[in-house]
Amino acid sequence: MKRNGRFDRIRAGVGRIGRYLDAVRLPLGFSLLSVALVAFAFWNLVVGSTALSVSEVFDALFDPMNANRAVVVDVRLVRIVPAILLGGALALSGFLLQTFFANPIAGPFILGISSGAKLVMTVAMIVFFSQGIALHSVSLILASFLGAMISMGFVLAISYKVKRMSMLVICGVMIGYICSAVTELIVQFADESHIIKLHDWAMGSFANMKWENVAVMTAVVLPALVCAFLMSKPIGAYQLGEVYAQNMGVNIKAFRIALIVLSGVLSACVTAFAGPISFVGVAVPHLMRRLFKTEKPIVMIPACFLGGAVFCLFCDLLARTIVSSELSISSVTAVFGAPIVILVMLKRQREGAR
Repeated sequence: MKRNGRFDRIRAGVGRIGRYLDAVRLPLGFSLLSVALVAFAFWNLVVGSTALSVSEVFDALFDPMNANRAVVVDVRLVRIVPAILLGGALALSGFLLQTFFANPIAGPFILGISSGAKLVMTVAMIVFFSQGIALHSVSLILASFLGAMISMGFVLAISYKVKRMSMLVICGVMIGYICSAVTELIVQFADESHIIKLHDWAMGSFANMKWENVAVMTAVVLPALVCAFLMSKPIGAYQLGEVYAQNMGVNIKAFRIALIVLSGVLSACVTAFAGPISFVGVAVPHLMRRLFKTEKPIVMIPACFLGGAVFCLFCDLLARTIVSSELSISSVTAVFGAPIVILVMLKRQREGAR
């Protein structure tokens, strides 16, 4: 009897701890993400080919005449802001695609959507470069969006024929390979002076950003984030099934179109400015689910955006400091993101075997 009473007290204590953790999980999770965002952003300002102290960074930020202002503001800060915006956009796009396909492996890179955007972007860049015309930021996004929508169309057509998650992923990867192969073939016909630009862009990087680019991506990403947040309620209903969503008054056809357009705009904006970046759209939503223990869109949408920003800031820091020459951001995100994708697939396989 004494032993049973002791076990009951232990279980009751564990239950109280669990309830307390559930109560503080939301504010604690967002606090951790916010602190990590600020920490990595400031770390990116301090670290570089020219190491700066904290006081020197503050002086450069607030003193227009400071000698280090060009390095801090026009080289590092102009790279940090896109990493935050585009990293958040990519993670949010992945969450929307996972909701649309009801598939935790869905993402812009995995399904070949980023590769489609890359293909049309490459064609547009070669055509405009050959005419001696510089592509405007809006033109880059439109070309990338067109490519993303073409790839999305193929993925949608396949999804209606294929019901197994693994087959959909394989088909998406094949679409990505086809688009990449055609892109490489087209690049061979470009002028040698343009191949270097195309190659640097295709590798994925937050370097060589300008404040004009930041203004355009901000005008695209932030409204898309607000629209996604306003769709939290219908997204939550859709997660419970189309029949349930229809009974809740959701126009399924309009909702699916809105979801496709939002995810396409976000991934297209990323590809247009930073090139194709791998695995962020799959890995970050999964990490946020583990952190917050929920699928609720009203939590997941801001969490994915913050998580994607933190993830890309961290990977960009490694990309430009881990070796003397700068690495492709996509290579670094793959190192951390690919194992998460493997774990998700193994978990799904175990659940399916039960």
